[in-house]
Amino acid sequence: MGPHPAVAAIRLAVRRVLHDVLTEHTHRATGTTGHPAGPAPAHDGTPLVLVACSGGADSMALASALAFEARKLPLRAGGITVDHGLQEGSDARAAEVADRMTALGLTPAEAVTVTVGREGGPEAAARDARYAALDAAAERHGATAVLLGHTRDDQAETVLLGLARGSGIRSLSGMAAVSGTHGRYRRPFLQLDRQTVRKACIAQELAVWDDPHNTDPAYTRSRLRHEGLPALEKALGKGVVEALARTAQLSRDDADALDTWAADAETAVRDEAGALACDKLSGLPPAVRRRVLRRAVIAEGAPAGSLFARHIEEVDRLITGWRGQGAINLPGRVEARRQGGRLVIRQG
Repeated sequence: MGPHPAVAAIRLAVRRVLHDVLTEHTHRATGTTGHPAGPAPAHDGTPLVLVACSGGADSMALASALAFEARKLPLRAGGITVDHGLQEGSDARAAEVADRMTALGLTPAEAVTVTVGREGGPEAAARDARYAALDAAAERHGATAVLLGHTRDDQAETVLLGLARGSGIRSLSGMAAVSGTHGRYRRPFLQLDRQTVRKACIAQELAVWDDPHNTDPAYTRSRLRHEGLPALEKALGKGVVEALARTAQLSRDDADALDTWAADAETAVRDEAGALACDKLSGLPPAVRRRVLRRAVIAEGAPAGSLFARHIEEVDRLITGWRGQGAINLPGRVEARRQGGRLVIRQG
């Protein structure tokens, strides 16, 4: 008799991603891809794949699937758990998660402690600290990829949060299946729901830890998970999560196409001196023009994470609603002003 259907589902999802990682690794090693090379494997050319594991159901299921599938492939598998230090006893819990990963056969299996700042709010600050630790661990161990346990439910929540911010189609595209430098981060479970992943843990008798922050109404995502989405499903019927995840993929396809268009258009809207020409910018479709403006502002030093739609709209009005207004102050001490028919963007 085969494995429980939920266990089979998570293993299949991980198997597909691992095959992709191995194929890309082979292409890099033979120089048959145009992508820049990632970290060099540390053990005789055998690629290492890490799992980011918090000890929750999603990441424990992912760790178990990685350990199972890696045995059948020419790769090594390890795990990293991040101790954010935000709860009493978090260090002991992180050490326990590392032990569980070791018991699954993951090597290395280590706990990393981070200091969470304050910038952007508690959720964003914790996320930034976590990804910085995962990046450092990947570099330290020469990992080819890091697997993340985000599910279809997480994707739906991310889409709704983007909608609430009103940040445009890129926010509605949610999380990418592949992201990060050299495609480091992989999310095998984006097509699986949270219930399937939890069932896989139960079927395998995996011990899991339910983070109390996930049910704390002080956190926006927690309120959305336990109040917002259930209310939407009650009002609109089942299938909201699936529809939101599908919206994410469609939005990502559209956003990628517009980004490519904007990158191509950026050269065409500059004059002989390389400055952005307002008359040429005004002829672009708004969605493309605003992407060109955003790229230009970031290139001059504005932090992408602090640059919101309202900032770009103000800069855009220098093109479409010019009435002699002064400079626009942007994050990162960057300013944009219209001068002699040109859009001048500079830091200072």
